[in-house]
Amino acid sequence: MPMSSHQTVEIIGGGLAGLSLALGLRAQHVPVRLFETDTYPRHRVCGEFITGLDPATQEQLQLGHILAKARPAQTVLWSEPGYSPLRHRLPEPALCLSRHRLDALMAEALTAAGGELLTGQRMAPDPRPGRILACGRRPDKRSPWIGLKQHFTGLKLSHDLELYLGRGAYVGATQVEDSTVNICGLFPRHSSGRDHTLLGRLRQAGIHTLADQLEKAQPRPGSACAVAGLNYGDNPSSPASVGDHQGLIPPFTGHGMTVALQSAATALPHLVAWSRGETPWPSTLELIERDLATRFRRRLAWGRRLHPWLLSPLRRRVIHRLHSLKLLPLGPLYRLCH
Repeated sequence: MPMSSHQTVEIIGGGLAGLSLALGLRAQHVPVRLFETDTYPRHRVCGEFITGLDPATQEQLQLGHILAKARPAQTVLWSEPGYSPLRHRLPEPALCLSRHRLDALMAEALTAAGGELLTGQRMAPDPRPGRILACGRRPDKRSPWIGLKQHFTGLKLSHDLELYLGRGAYVGATQVEDSTVNICGLFPRHSSGRDHTLLGRLRQAGIHTLADQLEKAQPRPGSACAVAGLNYGDNPSSPASVGDHQGLIPPFTGHGMTVALQSAATALPHLVAWSRGETPWPSTLELIERDLATRFRRRLAWGRRLHPWLLSPLRRRVIHRLHSLKLLPLGPLYRLCH
């Protein structure tokens, strides 16, 4: 079908979900207009590793050549003061690539594919036909969480992915490109301490081993960023939305980036059908919402159930006890959030 007979899809938000959806639409010759409030490249609070993204989805979203630049990672270390470390391997390698580079590569690919990318544009999320929201999480002022992230060089990890548990907090470390290590953590929003930097928050959470290492490393200028209002509760879905705007999975699962990409792939065929005039817009929204719920409801629910176990000292004690007895079902737990 010639492109002139296609209706334009507008996407508000140029993160993972928005960019990948736009790339998938362009592969189907659908005209795309994407609005992004920021510019590229930029840093985002993100664990910066992708787990469980199947090759079919990568091909559908035109990501294969981009993710080929990612660093594979499979070994995992869980560390908590006072306990023996927990070590395991992921069922399949994760893909590690900074958002600073990944988003920029996707934006370049979209422009090269003929998509219209408008940066520095803040658009109202009105639900007009053909408009999809991919503008990130829906902020919750009542949220008790804050996310912090910063890149470092001169830091050597013993495992591909390292997770550190502390008082009401957990932090991940992973090497991305150019010998850079991404440190990203979830902390209590309100703190009695005066130092609200990443290092200060690590000290307050009792994660001194990692803080000591970071004090000897070199922070990447401009890489420090923060985000608040993180809501991991069971909120009603928002119509015409994909990515974090559709639902936010707790970061410990390692599936946040994957959910964003897979949600774009789930919405893609319905938007292609609408663009071709095969499905009316109200029916398109119903189909997208139905398929997103089918694909992610169980995954999001289990992530939310397991999330408190990493933040409660008593529950973490149970986890360590099960691990010492070799009764901790890491494989099944991983698959429940997959």
